[in-house]
Amino acid sequence: MSNDKNAFEVKAVDTTERLTKLRSLFKKEKYNLTAYVIPSEDAHQSEYTAECDARRAFISGFTGSAGLAVVSTESAALFTDGRYFLQARKQMDHNWALMKQGIPDVPTWQEYLVQNLPKGSRIGIDPTLIMASDAKALKESLGKTGSSLISTEENLVDIVWGDARPPRPINPVNVLPLKYTGRSHNDKITHLREELAKENFYGFVVSALDEIAWLFNLRGSDVQYNPVFFAYALVTKNDIFLYIDENKLSNEVREHLGPSVRFRPYNTVFKDLKDLNDKFKNDNQKLLISTRTSYALALAAGEENIESARSPILDAKAIKNEVELEGMRQCHLRDAAAVINYFAWLEDQFAAGKKLNEIDGADRLEKFREEQEDFVGLSFDTISSSGPNGAIIHYKPEPETCALIDPNLLYLCDSGGQYKNGTTDVTRTIHFGTPTAQEKRAFTRVLQGHIAIDRAIFPKGTTGYLLDVLARTSLWKDGLDFRHGTGHGVGCYLNVHEGPHGIGTRIVFNDVPLQAGMTVTNEPGYYEDGKFGIRIESVVLVREVDTPNNFGNRGYLGFERITFVPIQTKLVDTSLLNPIEHKWINDYNAECFQKVSPFLKPNSLGLRWLERETAALK
Repeated sequence: MSNDKNAFEVKAVDTTERLTKLRSLFKKEKYNLTAYVIPSEDAHQSEYTAECDARRAFISGFTGSAGLAVVSTESAALFTDGRYFLQARKQMDHNWALMKQGIPDVPTWQEYLVQNLPKGSRIGIDPTLIMASDAKALKESLGKTGSSLISTEENLVDIVWGDARPPRPINPVNVLPLKYTGRSHNDKITHLREELAKENFYGFVVSALDEIAWLFNLRGSDVQYNPVFFAYALVTKNDIFLYIDENKLSNEVREHLGPSVRFRPYNTVFKDLKDLNDKFKNDNQKLLISTRTSYALALAAGEENIESARSPILDAKAIKNEVELEGMRQCHLRDAAAVINYFAWLEDQFAAGKKLNEIDGADRLEKFREEQEDFVGLSFDTISSSGPNGAIIHYKPEPETCALIDPNLLYLCDSGGQYKNGTTDVTRTIHFGTPTAQEKRAFTRVLQGHIAIDRAIFPKGTTGYLLDVLARTSLWKDGLDFRHGTGHGVGCYLNVHEGPHGIGTRIVFNDVPLQAGMTVTNEPGYYEDGKFGIRIESVVLVREVDTPNNFGNRGYLGFERITFVPIQTKLVDTSLLNPIEHKWINDYNAECFQKVSPFLKPNSLGLRWLERETAALK
């Protein structure tokens, strides 16, 4: 642990030898490369990856979940967004240039390849790690300068990594019963086939891990925090193939899937798609692939034989059925009890003069969650951050460098759990001492944005892109803002980040309207480098609402909040509130007490803390 209680000090990884080895491969005749692109994602375009797929982290030293590395013969550049600027700068050594995406005059990685590399460059990439659509666009851009995109059969970073690279997980797959899913896998497959028939598709290649888990009502543990397993699937008019290591399958899983699902080895999907090429041509049908399918799968199927669109499973999975919605409600109540018990315990430890670091806190919070019914594991690394570390948006405390939790500074805790009936994600910012006027003002501006989203009513067809401004208007009054989305979809005992919808300034959030049954977070924030971070995050369900009128006969939607951890009123600057906001805080905190107190033990620290923290704001 660092002696400086509040410094996020990370010793950068020395990447000199790794880069030297990688560049030496460029010179081999079969490659003859000018540069190599290393994305964060795995072959399934997953946001979070297994250790064996953490290639960008290995080559650069930067461990954040989002980013891409470009290594050329002369330079190395790491592209990431505002959530990770501080972390990347601290984790990367002198070999690397940090490219701050979203900052004016900073090129995208694609623009960088065109603008910064010599004409006629050969740029290598593992085709399993780039989406087919991105590869196509990149090839066109590079072609304008006489450069080309080269697909390498072997991943060059894997060669550099060598025997030290962790093995691919082969953890067992489990059946998720109907009482949690609310819908059988046979029903889901029937619906998928109906969607494919509407457009006369031969079939659909399923490559996203959470889509496979959802479609077959199975869960696994191959990727930390995400209950998924490595597999591909091919669903056609007549056949269902699951490409998976059969060592992962129990008799229960085989019986659950039944005789209609045939098993094939994991990587056989590429050969099988190639073997189907002639069939596509003869039947005059095309194979549907998701817009997030890898270039390697598209090449195997034949680019002339495929059509790319947003996955029909993605949309179906995003709209939760009544069983899933009720499961999400229930698991959030138990999860709230765990978080409340944790904050009460933490306060009690400080009152007793104990010193705790950020990992001590995160570990204790996990133990409180483990006490809850149907708890399976965490849904992401707990962000337990004191003072300045709270300004690092996706901070993860490390044993050697984490800070002590200082009760005289703001404490930001962003955490979540995986339960058999749902997934949680909650952030609260609290103070165990006396907050400054600056902290209270900033906290209140964030809270006002949170309330504005929570109270929003909007016509059907509205996107999260259009709602985002509500979260920022109060912050803008003080010249403040935040560099992350306002909300992301949340899976039901699946990935904590789930598309296709969200609330944010990225134009992609304007593609998909919010629909009843979707789950999304509400999480505005503010971060002052070197001082503190503030974020208030709850999960809400999109639901239909009754309005006095129905202009355009469109129907109207709003949000149902399902996260019930109190807002700390001593951090609120009441002079900034209007009466509606003041009432919202009191109503919300009262609802927290009413709904969560039954899950707390009588006379416990947690119950006493909840009672005090939900007292009405005067």
